Amino acid sequence: MATVKLIQYEDATPEVQAVFDDIKAARKVEDVNNFWKALANQPDNLKRVWQNVKEVMGAGALDPMTKELIYIAVSIMNSCDYCTHTHTAAAKSKGMTDAQYQELLSVIALASTTNAYANGLKVPLD
Repeated sequence: MATVKLIQYEDATPEVQAVFDDIKAARKVEDVNNFWKALANQPDNLKRVWQNVKEVMGAGALDPMTKELIYIAVSIMNSCDYCTHTHTAAAKSKGMTDAQYQELLSVIALASTTNAYANGLKVPLD
């Protein structure tokens, strides 16, 4: 359950509706997901986060699939079920296969394990 009211389009201010419209157009969806509806309680933050998402997840040196895989890995490590689910769906829509997802999970698990050992052992850099 959300800790804040989810702002529906019809209840939103024109400023929030404009951001929602941009999200829907960019993602080719009929409605924004609940993350954006929750952020809409703070219109300036909603606008800032959406702008940052467009800039970071847009065209760049990393391809869109790689960006989604990184996003999944960080979301899993931060225990964010919401982001894990939404970015896994996004990666699948960009062509991620089941085999790629399973391999990604193996890499995440390995990194988690070796990070824990390295942190616990306080291994110095060479």
